[in-house]
Amino acid sequence: MADGNGSTSSIVENFGAFFNGWLIRQERFLEQLVQALRSQDEEEIERRGDLIQEVLSHYDQYSAEKFKAAREQVLLFYSPPWLTSFEKAQLWVGGFKPFILFKILTNSVTEFTPEQEQAIERVKCETRKEERELTQASAAIQESLAALPLLNLVRRCGRAVDGEELEFESAVRKLKEDMLRALESADKLRGSTVRKLLQTLSPVQTVKFLAASAEFQLAVRKW
Repeated sequence: MADGNGSTSSIVENFGAFFNGWLIRQERFLEQLVQALRSQDEEEIERRGDLIQEVLSHYDQYSAEKFKAAREQVLLFYSPPWLTSFEKAQLWVGGFKPFILFKILTNSVTEFTPEQEQAIERVKCETRKEERELTQASAAIQESLAALPLLNLVRRCGRAVDGEELEFESAVRKLKEDMLRALESADKLRGSTVRKLLQTLSPVQTVKFLAASAEFQLAVRKW
């Protein structure tokens, strides 16, 4: 993984530019989703399937770019400089907390069949369990991260012998590996939760859910 300042600056600049462009496209997709819900035209209703796939591909693109950049400098994704202070305050393992999806869903879709309610409840239980496990793993990483400044102080003050120097470098490398693994697991949970929820929804419900999700993200950005 890259550590140089030049490399870090390049990642911040490149991913920041990508993210800003991605948000612009997100606003356009939101407009299309809202328009699809307003329209009573049959052709527009039939296009919902294509629109849903376009929106999901839009999210897949973000995940792919994020993973590629995180492999270079994972530390950035735990406090992304391209996010606002409010957005950073909402971060959970480099992204949104999966459980927020259920709140968005219940606020945007009001009519569920009994079968849908049961399926959603199963997904909720699975997500809560995995989210709890990842939160615990993240807490352990934070403890490791807190120990690094002390190790680095000893190193910089010249009191570290060769073995301690290697120990510090090994600790940094392991920490980055743990952070990347946690980030990947969190992103996987976020993605799997969305997919499981969409499997239970009708096309119209899916459009409502995707529109509400995009609206929520953009609102957090503006706040």
